[in-house]
Amino acid sequence: MEQERSLESLAATLEVLTAAAGALEQAVNRLEVQHSAMSGQVQRIVATVDAPLAQDRIADLERRLQEAMGQIAEMKAQSTAPVATGRKTLAAPAIALLAKQGIANLDSLEAGSLDAAMSSLSIEQRIAVKSQLLRAGLLG
Repeated sequence: MEQERSLESLAATLEVLTAAAGALEQAVNRLEVQHSAMSGQVQRIVATVDAPLAQDRIADLERRLQEAMGQIAEMKAQSTAPVATGRKTLAAPAIALLAKQGIANLDSLEAGSLDAAMSSLSIEQRIAVKSQLLRAGLLG
């Protein structure tokens, strides 16, 4: 009799455990469904949040590109403009060479008179004097 009660008790416990296992399986299935639904929602939220940020980034990059293009245009315009050196003096040897050739006034220097005055100089000396005149801004 005791064995029968033990067997009945075991059978009841087995039924309770079987019902608990079934309930656990249902709970796991519900959690899996919720997890898949939530991961889909999170992906949509992330995509929704990233879209305006990407548009702001693109607008910022376009603005920076326009600024860079403007700076390049300014630099090109400045590079084509003649550069005024502001220097109006020559080295002492160049002044001495010109003075020997009869050119004392450097303000009204003309190419023809300069060539005539430097005709007795060697080609290297002519080049040196003309390059100094160009650097000084006296020849155009």
